[in-house]
Amino acid sequence: MAQPFQLRILVRGYELDTQGHLNQAVYLQYCEHARWESLRAAGISQDDLIATRIGPAVLENTMRFHRELRGGDEVDVTCQWIWGDGKTFRVHQEIRRTDGVLVAELTSVAGLIDLNKRKLISEPAEHFHKLAENPEIMGF
Repeated sequence: MAQPFQLRILVRGYELDTQGHLNQAVYLQYCEHARWESLRAAGISQDDLIATRIGPAVLENTMRFHRELRGGDEVDVTCQWIWGDGKTFRVHQEIRRTDGVLVAELTSVAGLIDLNKRKLISEPAEHFHKLAENPEIMGF
């Protein structure tokens, strides 16, 4: 299995909650940002997806928090695409401090939706693979 895509992010002061740690919703935003950057690194832009009239749809997110983050912390956010059969796929992501400590994990179930029919397409991996210039980033 290929190494997961990784993106470094600096925790900014305006993302903190009243307790002085990273607001829980921002962890999800970091993961979303890493997913889009993973697609971009694979050579797939949002415009590419829109042109095909097919776009990603998250069906389920499960976030597990392990440690807090504070302003100025740097983290590495990974993105690992897990392909199977059918209309859905999984994305596993980890947020780790630069010292390697696991901060949070996100597992998502997603699919690709036909924007005209408003229904999930069959074989989302095949669609992504056709668009990708660097398919190995997505585990192909």
